[in-house]
Amino acid sequence: MSDIHPTAIVDASASIADDVSIGPYSIVGAEVTLGAGVELMSHVVIGGDTTLGDGCRVFPFASLGLEPQDLKYSGERSKLVIGKNCTIREHVTMNPGTEGGGLLTSVGDDCLFMVGTHVAHDCQVGKSVIMANNAGLAGHVIVEEYAIIGGLAAIHQYVRIGRHAIVGGLSGVEQDVIPFGSVTGDRAYLQGLNLVGLKRHGFDRDDIHTLRNAYRLLFADEGTMSERMTDVDDVFGVCPPVEVILRFMQAESSRGVCQPKDGHAA
Repeated sequence: MSDIHPTAIVDASASIADDVSIGPYSIVGAEVTLGAGVELMSHVVIGGDTTLGDGCRVFPFASLGLEPQDLKYSGERSKLVIGKNCTIREHVTMNPGTEGGGLLTSVGDDCLFMVGTHVAHDCQVGKSVIMANNAGLAGHVIVEEYAIIGGLAAIHQYVRIGRHAIVGGLSGVEQDVIPFGSVTGDRAYLQGLNLVGLKRHGFDRDDIHTLRNAYRLLFADEGTMSERMTDVDDVFGVCPPVEVILRFMQAESSRGVCQPKDGHAA
């Protein structure tokens, strides 16, 4: 049976798995769904049409699923869906979607949201993403799997963060970050590839070597970006990680791509 503290307020219409733990002074709204093994430690507020997958742990003073911080939001029904085995630390806030963004904010499995992080309306966060303390995603941001967002980093609305990319702490990211890229700076620039992350996740040594060569060609001084992308595809396109970068850069985006400063090779 679920373990619900007597001071918690849980709406009778909420869908609660049998082995959920809801700690003191937590509030769970009518449209909330909590999967098996979910733990709300204390003083957690979950509202709206919000789903937490199996095994999620939510620490004190987190606020999930309350209405978006978007002046265009007019009460339309929207969702926040959080995957399995996510860790959501103190003071984390996540908002549901809006009509302008598909009415859905989604978070993948196995993510870690450290203290004070924010996921705004209509964001799409992939699996195994890490957001460090007080980092924030503005509306409509896409963060692909295994990306890491450093502490106090701010991601501009509609920006895309590619898979296995890393954003340095205190960075302001106004443009898309390529998969496997590493960016830093108060207005973030591309400083190379996330080589440490690639090695930690078991990428083949030959693929890493090919990625580095492709990166140098892609961000060389000669020619246009379109011409260099074609050259990279011709020379290195058979390498799967390189293909991932090219597909990312070919996709529609309103933000452009973070570029390196002079002298910042992979």
